[in-house]
Amino acid sequence: MVMVMRFLHTADWHIGKRLNSFDLLADQQAVFEQIRDVARSEHVDALVIAGDVYDRALANEESVEAVNGMIQTLNLTDQLPLLVISGNHDSPVRLGTGSPWFKATHYYLHTALAQAIDEPVTLGDTQFFLLPFWQPFAARQYFADDSLTTVPLAMAAIVQAMQAKFAPDKKHVLVAHLFAAGASQTDSETTSKVGGLDAVPVDLLQVFDYVALGHLHSHHALHDEKVRYSGSPLKFSASEAGDEKGVWIVDTTAGTVEWRPLTSPHDLQAITASFADLTKPDFLPPDAQDDYLAITLTDTQVIPNVMQILRGQYPHILEIKRAHGRARDDEAPVLTVQRHLDPQKLAADFYTEMQETPLTDRQTEWLKQTWAEMEAQE
Repeated sequence: MVMVMRFLHTADWHIGKRLNSFDLLADQQAVFEQIRDVARSEHVDALVIAGDVYDRALANEESVEAVNGMIQTLNLTDQLPLLVISGNHDSPVRLGTGSPWFKATHYYLHTALAQAIDEPVTLGDTQFFLLPFWQPFAARQYFADDSLTTVPLAMAAIVQAMQAKFAPDKKHVLVAHLFAAGASQTDSETTSKVGGLDAVPVDLLQVFDYVALGHLHSHHALHDEKVRYSGSPLKFSASEAGDEKGVWIVDTTAGTVEWRPLTSPHDLQAITASFADLTKPDFLPPDAQDDYLAITLTDTQVIPNVMQILRGQYPHILEIKRAHGRARDDEAPVLTVQRHLDPQKLAADFYTEMQETPLTDRQTEWLKQTWAEMEAQE
């Protein structure tokens, strides 16, 4: 067993996530290989995943197979100790299946609040407290205290209980999936509460030597020497276009924290330009034309089939917006309806034509549900 501790901090993998209609699994596999390379080149003693391993509680078979392969590669092939918690997107029961015997290979997976307090993990000179995503009712049950009605109150009790378990000769690291006070969110995160009730005051976390957070997708979301988000390893929304993705390398023995960037096979860019400029063959370098693009058009006139035309040059357009709105054109061509097409396809095409952006996955699901209800009524 190592007597020092140098670990890699990552989070928010969201395996199975789609970016609008685009499957990200190939990009996620490529970034995983980079994380693995960083872990090996930095000679880390462990790897931390601070929640949201999956994008959905009911992950599909392809996502489960991908995660199983990644965990097996890191833990069994590379023989790397893993410290993992469930996030708000994960199903604790499904993610935690098999966890009692994972410890035999130093794969420590905590999905319940009680584990975080009762089962700290010691590796080298460091004691890890693995706190999965939780709600105040879980703290009320654990402490048998009905007064713990808010996240700050509950978190204060949790930290106090953890402090009682601190080994005096060890460093102390908290791994958690939560919204820390003073942090800012991006569009791809799901807000679990409103009015700030879900915010944990950063002051409560200062008793730890390092706090490895997940939940927010930018590593700049919080500026604190000891309390840090790793951010997601991929860009998941247009609001993250300017972010640099990566992982933290934390050395608790030396007391250092260093950033290591990651790159995606397909970057995500936010572009503001005219239709004329966008259709120039050399507007973007050849290696960037396949990136995910959130386009803001500066034109105001109606441009027939703008999405179809631009996607002929840029296949991964996420959305098209107008910087200054769209001018009314009473002589605009009427959308031709092809009666032989599926009604859901017609509705989707009509939306794309009118809004100049395709339906999102959620909108597509709503359309399917509504059509199924209409057919059932008939």
